[in-house]
Amino acid sequence: MAKFSWAGKSKEGKSVKGVMEAATEAAVTNQLRRQGIQPSKVKEQGKLGGEIQLFAPKITTKDLVVFTRQFATMIDAGLPLVQCLDILSSQQENSTFKKILLQVKEDVESGSTFADALGKHPKAFNELYVNLVAAGEVGGILDTILNRLAAYIEKALKLKKQVKSAMTYPTTIIGIAVLVIAVILVFVIPAFEKMFADFGGSLPAPTQIVINISNFVQDYILVIIGSFVALVFLIKKIYATEKGREKIDHWALKAPVFGVLIRKVAVAKFARTLSTMISSGVPILDGLEIVQKTAGNRTVEKAIADVRSSISEGKTIADPLKESGVFPPMVCQMIEVGEQAGAIDTMLSKIADFYDDEVDDAVGNLTAMMEPLLMLFLGTTVGGLVIAMYLPIFKLAGTVGG
Repeated sequence: MAKFSWAGKSKEGKSVKGVMEAATEAAVTNQLRRQGIQPSKVKEQGKLGGEIQLFAPKITTKDLVVFTRQFATMIDAGLPLVQCLDILSSQQENSTFKKILLQVKEDVESGSTFADALGKHPKAFNELYVNLVAAGEVGGILDTILNRLAAYIEKALKLKKQVKSAMTYPTTIIGIAVLVIAVILVFVIPAFEKMFADFGGSLPAPTQIVINISNFVQDYILVIIGSFVALVFLIKKIYATEKGREKIDHWALKAPVFGVLIRKVAVAKFARTLSTMISSGVPILDGLEIVQKTAGNRTVEKAIADVRSSISEGKTIADPLKESGVFPPMVCQMIEVGEQAGAIDTMLSKIADFYDDEVDDAVGNLTAMMEPLLMLFLGTTVGGLVIAMYLPIFKLAGTVGG
């Protein structure tokens, strides 16, 4: 039980306030209404702004998948909705998720639909989740919808992990390379420079260039770091604007090497999400609106918006996808066949499965291609620095030997 500070108005219109111990905010609100008090503010003590709890654990995708799977099993077994929520909340280890489930349970007990109760917690249950649950409640197939949702979330998580692994490897190697080169330039080369100064005489051109770079880095290292931070900040500011994001997202799809991967991920995500929604009974225009919001790329969002406009005017899905240039011709043709056969959800599911495999292959190929390139970069850079610093020693050894 937690303590909640509350404020509101009594039946007589007087302002009242107090503290109440309850499981959730919804329980406090319901209790106050039963007492004839209209609450205007309910805030858990120990929270900031009534919403953000200090050190509260985040709700992970794994938490959501496990909850959805277990909930589907219980509903399929014939357990009442409130009892399912009671059981799952009691065994939930994540305190943040536990609190949300208790609030959902309170709302359902108060007469809200399950979908409406979930919709009050967008950080845990996104719009896609809520809409699919609503479709399941209306169609009486909530257990089927929940199983589809769990499968969708698992596949979306797998896709995200694939992209993350593709980006992590080169970023890590480049980061290590930059760190090693910085250490050599700032700490190792000055020691060699001092030694060469004691020898006297002129230095080979490569050695002098490396020493000049080392001196520049030492003199302006704070400026270099500051410039890098400023560049990252500037890119973020540009990306925060509508035009800036459109430009960057457009370039991302056309970027060498990574552009192909980003495009395949976008197609797989679009097909999987829309297929899940259509097969669950969500109207196609509503489904496309949600898919558009979750696309994550402005160019893809624009293509989906054009599809919505086309369908609302009584036209097809395939034509605006072809015109967008984002979706490959094969995808557009498969969707066109699916429309004509009246099996668009099945066709989209096949496209999603195919592109999941394509993303897997693309990640493997990208890693295989990046490995030798990164090793070449590391070897050339670090090896070049070492050779440049040893050239005067070789020259001196040759002179002494001569």
